[in-house]
Amino acid sequence: MAENEKLNNVAVDNDVGTMEDVDAIMKKYDRESNTRVWEGTPRKILRVLTALFGIFLIVMNMWIKMDERARRPLFLGLVIILVFIYYPIKKGSQKVNYMPWYDIVMAAVGAFCFFFYPLNLEKIVTAGTRIQKVFVVQIGSVSIPLLIVFAIVGTLILVECCRRVVGMPIICVAAVFVLYAFLGAGKDLKTVMYNLFYTTTGILGTPIGVCSTYIALFVIFGAFLEATGVANFFIDCANALVGWASGGPAKVAVVSSALCGMVSGSSVGNTVTTGSVTIPMMKKTGYPPEFAGAVEAASSTGGQIMPPIMGAAAFLMAEMVGVPYADIIVRAILPAFLYFLGIFLGVHFKAKKLGLKGLPREELPKWKILLPQIYLILPLVVLVYMIMIGFTMATAAVYATLYCVVVAMISREEGKKKLVMAIPPDPASVHDPHEPQLRAGHLHGRERQHALPCHRLRAAGYQLRHQQAQRQEPAHHHRRV
Repeated sequence: MAENEKLNNVAVDNDVGTMEDVDAIMKKYDRESNTRVWEGTPRKILRVLTALFGIFLIVMNMWIKMDERARRPLFLGLVIILVFIYYPIKKGSQKVNYMPWYDIVMAAVGAFCFFFYPLNLEKIVTAGTRIQKVFVVQIGSVSIPLLIVFAIVGTLILVECCRRVVGMPIICVAAVFVLYAFLGAGKDLKTVMYNLFYTTTGILGTPIGVCSTYIALFVIFGAFLEATGVANFFIDCANALVGWASGGPAKVAVVSSALCGMVSGSSVGNTVTTGSVTIPMMKKTGYPPEFAGAVEAASSTGGQIMPPIMGAAAFLMAEMVGVPYADIIVRAILPAFLYFLGIFLGVHFKAKKLGLKGLPREELPKWKILLPQIYLILPLVVLVYMIMIGFTMATAAVYATLYCVVVAMISREEGKKKLVMAIPPDPASVHDPHEPQLRAGHLHGRERQHALPCHRLRAAGYQLRHQQAQRQEPAHHHRRV
């Protein structure tokens, strides 16, 4: 414990500031961190709602067999509610426990537009492309097709959600594809909205399907795993391994980012976790501040390609190309190793050039203290093992999460607190991975409407593989469970 306190004190000695300063910087430069401020009872209520949302995802994926055309809009409607609860309309200081009326209205209307689909699934599916013929409201001599109205309103509110969480660039890209559907391909409004909103080739396409199953469950697993303290364990192990070497703190940044990347799969999460410790140590050792920041940024970015838990693109890759995620994990090992090796060598040569030394061994964690904590990686081992022997990713993630509970309870004096902290008060850890998938579904829908013939053939081949997998999975899942 003494060694850990010494390492943590480095941040104070180098004027890094408090956690409040870090939060302020994150809100300034990272859009996903710019969230509303909830305190007291409202914060506790939202924590409970977030926990219930996680439980709902687990139950829905593990035990409830639901039509994809019902499950995906239901999931998306709940995400929209969370987005408006947590994300304000613009950056800047926010009032505590305050949500403007227009956000409440947009959250309710947006969620209703998506909930209406599963509530009336049979009738909408039966109507097919004739969505202008059902749920029509007559006002005087004007007929208003509600399904088209709901599709337009729901899509626009979804765009606003993505703007708040992700930003404008990806929305501009999606807007170009939508305009091309009208101007270039000559599609009418009814056709565009039907394909975009009421089929599984648009907004409710593969990206949302993957997000509502694999990614959501892996996010829950990551939250519980980080609550066990495995991130601090990885940082201490990196210090013990290479902290004493030439330019040790920078090498610690590389190794700790690689280890934490196995758990988070997030660049921003990696930077916040390891950077608060490694950047001050690098500056203290003698690295230029800009080089210290660059090393941490480059190392943390690699967390997205570090197996077993990688970024959202890895799950989409497994689903779209029809390759088991276990194969994706194996094939990602070499690229990830080469990536971190390149950064490690660059750090080493820079340290030799500047004549930098490592940290004194007496300030580093001792292996006799670290080795008894090796049990912290048990959930990660369980996850990889279950995926490799053939369990579905959803099943493996849920079982690994249960092992996180066991690991957290080993530290009896802190176990209860750790489990409570696993319920994330920060919404970024709940639906950050979801929002890019919403725009990806939007782009996917536009491509499916006016793609080149070769794209259509590839999509058709994917659909055949996906249908075969769906027919085989129930028996396989039953056998494993």
